[in-house]
Amino acid sequence: MQAVIPFPEFSPELFSISLFGMEFALRWYALAYIAGILIAWRLGVAAVRRAQLWPAQTPPMRPQQIEDLLTWIILGVILGGRLGFVLFYQPGYYLSNPGDILKVWQGGMAFHGGLLGVVIGAWIYASRHDIPKLQMADLVAHTVPPGLLLGRLANFINAELWGRPSDLPWAVIFPGAEAQNCPDVIGLCARHPSQLYEAALEGLLLGGLLLYLVYRRGALRRPGLITGTFLAGYGTARFLVEFFRQPDAQFIAPGNPLGWAWQIGSYGLTMGQLLSLPMIALGLYLVLRARKATQ
Repeated sequence: MQAVIPFPEFSPELFSISLFGMEFALRWYALAYIAGILIAWRLGVAAVRRAQLWPAQTPPMRPQQIEDLLTWIILGVILGGRLGFVLFYQPGYYLSNPGDILKVWQGGMAFHGGLLGVVIGAWIYASRHDIPKLQMADLVAHTVPPGLLLGRLANFINAELWGRPSDLPWAVIFPGAEAQNCPDVIGLCARHPSQLYEAALEGLLLGGLLLYLVYRRGALRRPGLITGTFLAGYGTARFLVEFFRQPDAQFIAPGNPLGWAWQIGSYGLTMGQLLSLPMIALGLYLVLRARKATQ
């Protein structure tokens, strides 16, 4: 008999209340965003208060400026994440139903789009306040992994973004007819808990590495090193997990059961892998550039 794990009895909602005939709910995913932003804020403030961490012992920002930057980052995450999902994953649907683009409460956010939104927002803020851009990028990058950890845990609680079918002992039987739609599986279909794989790699492992580099190795004194490590680390983690993560439904067809968005012969890459390759390349470039500048 296959040893698998039943999905825990989680509710996507932390609590809900009714006011004036309307239902309001606090969902775990929203709480993950809020907590991730608060943790990032505190990590950023802690870093700029330690002058010895920065080149010439001069932090690029004041603690009060980080609060202002948060507004730009939040806008970048929401707008970039939503537009990234629309453009990268379901352009055909939203071209036919443009009104649904604004319905963010129905789900549909893309990390790569959110990252681009954050980069644009932070770039604008840095330009307006004459802040060294690479140093601010390093400051922001080392605060991101806790939010990724919480976001992936919320994905697991929501029973979404699950993995491919698996017979491993830690495979999970996710609820819902869509999760149980495994053509080659007889009986209950268990899947990789790919959300937890990403939480461990993108949140715990990458986050621990960045904090170690910042506080033990003086990495903030080499502009671009932390940003490059984050980009290459996240891109690599996401590229690897894509081998275990169920592709988005629009990429699965009878002749494309593995969900490849790009294919040559018998080999292909998923959309998540395609979007991660530029991150890895840029990250490695920034790491090499930072190391070369200090030699």
